[in-house]
Amino acid sequence: MIAALLGLTSALSWGIGDFAGGLASRKHGAIRAVMYGEAIGLIFVFAALLFFPETFPDSHTLKWSVAAGFCGSAGLLVFFEAMRLGRISVVAPLSALMGAVIPVVVGSFTEGLPEPMVFFAFALALLAVVLISQEKEANSQVSSESARRPLSLALFAGIGFGLYFVLMHEASQETVLGPMITARGSGMLAIALYLLFKKENLGIESGSWHLLTINGFFDVGGNVFYILAGQAGRLDVAAVLGSLYPGMTVFLAWMVLKEKLQTSQWIGIALAFIAIILMTVI
Repeated sequence: MIAALLGLTSALSWGIGDFAGGLASRKHGAIRAVMYGEAIGLIFVFAALLFFPETFPDSHTLKWSVAAGFCGSAGLLVFFEAMRLGRISVVAPLSALMGAVIPVVVGSFTEGLPEPMVFFAFALALLAVVLISQEKEANSQVSSESARRPLSLALFAGIGFGLYFVLMHEASQETVLGPMITARGSGMLAIALYLLFKKENLGIESGSWHLLTINGFFDVGGNVFYILAGQAGRLDVAAVLGSLYPGMTVFLAWMVLKEKLQTSQWIGIALAFIAIILMTVI
């Protein structure tokens, strides 16, 4: 019960953070939104370290954390780009499905097979992907490809999230803040070096810092609660419950952005949530 509560709390926090990050990416692009969001998040993590001190991470934690940071940052980059190009209420559930499936598969090998109900959830997940992907496309081939691109990016983002779930779970068996600092620091550094190599302007308009601060704070919260959920229970349960973050993201997109969906897409989103919940029946 504690693990489930922590996992759901991580989903709530991630959903708020991703919505703010998606809005920031529409103003400044995915790369800057991710880099500054991670930088601000690091400030909150270091502040927490003053109240909850930990020992310096060992080599095992460092290696897995760096790998998690690269995968997580890559997933966020693609995810924010998908939200910049498409509708948040469609992109978020698709990425969540892929992010949930990978830890379930890995958990089946490392922690034993889940109950048969979970395999039924995979069928629902596949159907959900098909329904959510249904868009009213224009006649031209260009507009058709433009409509599909955010959906493809969302699936690739989910792969990055799924790998992050697995790698961070391995890195954070004993500690919480140390792995987060290593993961976020390595991901942020990689993005900053890329921007410097491309000689792009790193500036951000003053009116956007509130979105980046919200993203950084709630993304850190989501990570903390996910790690604690993984320490209290199974990898797949923590990851799948954390993958319910689209619930909050879709709600905010509907409430703030007034996004409208087709009936088939609403059904697909509902099936996506049902599939994720069923995956927790282990």
